[in-house]
Amino acid sequence: MPDVHLSEETTERLDALREDDESYDELVEELLNIYEAEELTLFHSGDG
Repeated sequence: MPDVHLSEETTERLDALREDDESYDELVEELLNIYEAEELTLFHSGDG
């Protein structure tokens, strides 16, 4: 896995989103899943 360097502000924002003992990996995966789901929704809503 590549190393990712985040600013202090970004780390603070991620910390505010984390639930219980959720790891950064789990949080980022969840955020990516949400992004992909919204992207698919927007893509399909334009098919009408």
